[in-house]
Amino acid sequence: MDLFKKCHDFTRADEAKAMGLYPYFTEIEKVEGNNVWVEGKKILMVGSNNYLGLFDDQRIKDAVSDATQKYGSSTCGSRFLNGTYSLHVEFEKEIAQFMGKEEALIYSTGFQTNLGTISALAGRNDIIIIDRMVHASIIDSVRLSFAEVVKFKHNDMKDLKDKLDGLPKKKGKLIIVDGVFSMEGDLANLPEIVKLARKYKSRVMVDDAHGVGVMGKNGRGTAEHFDLEDEVDLIMTTFSKSFASLGGFVTGKRKIIDYLKHHARSFIFSASITPAALGAARRALEIIKSEPRRRERLWEISGTMNKELTAMGYSTGNTETPIIPVFIGDIEKTFMLWRFLRDFGIFATPVIAPAVPPEDTCIRTSYTATHTDEDLEFVLKGFYEGGKALDLI
Repeated sequence: MDLFKKCHDFTRADEAKAMGLYPYFTEIEKVEGNNVWVEGKKILMVGSNNYLGLFDDQRIKDAVSDATQKYGSSTCGSRFLNGTYSLHVEFEKEIAQFMGKEEALIYSTGFQTNLGTISALAGRNDIIIIDRMVHASIIDSVRLSFAEVVKFKHNDMKDLKDKLDGLPKKKGKLIIVDGVFSMEGDLANLPEIVKLARKYKSRVMVDDAHGVGVMGKNGRGTAEHFDLEDEVDLIMTTFSKSFASLGGFVTGKRKIIDYLKHHARSFIFSASITPAALGAARRALEIIKSEPRRRERLWEISGTMNKELTAMGYSTGNTETPIIPVFIGDIEKTFMLWRFLRDFGIFATPVIAPAVPPEDTCIRTSYTATHTDEDLEFVLKGFYEGGKALDLI
């Protein structure tokens, strides 16, 4: 059998394109704030993870330029050998201090952060326990770890307890959850997870890609939100969301981070994060610390949109964050609403299986601190007219 047969048999994308219902790999020609241009048309973006509205902030752009002028465009090497600049070391110290941890380690992407951290820490004699809805990077990471993997039902603490009850006491255990679940916008039940971890002598790691910068009084994420920062062993996040850059980091005890520096393959065998990306993320951290009003505005927007969409008759599930899914539950109607919104002038994202269960297909919307009241009214109008036209509400 030809290895490439599966490629030739894959026709779903071409079929969707022929129907005008293909939403992926959209070419964005121009960006101005929360507006993007697609095929020459101005469209309002509510599908980005630019939660604090920093990706086109002039201070961020200046930081990118300054870092590039001083350090060049790339390190052209790994951190392990020639790719550690003073900028990496200084920023890692600043991150650790901000997060209230002993040390931090910066990776080149968020995906690599999970990949390197998890596969280095958990081995053949260990067990990893994950929520069924964790991010794909965690799924791939546990596959590479050689550890036994146990999955529990999404945010179901009884199922987690039952699973932990059946595990050998002598094996090392690591519970991994998303702090904020990226499709549904709901939060991990960290208080109960930490309680169970303590009882069953398990370590806890939180992927807070969508939480740091947004959650907590100081923006330190989901653990801060629940006042459990000292109870969570490892917190990772990405720079590609609130930090308006690219890369990621993990924070924890000094000995753990030092071990990762010498064992995490995605860290050791990848070129280190570029000066430009570091410069952007570092300036973003300064803004996160000094401008809490951005988070306050983001929460005002999120509350308004969740309330108004629900009042229209849509279901937004259990979201508690700026990620607000509009559940449709039917793939064809989900794509039809996406098409209506795109034509209306709204850039939102359709989400289908396997990213969510088939019955939870939805339009994922996410909001930015810089969205105006007029922007919000426009989005609500689009959802109202689309919902009526397609008999969804």
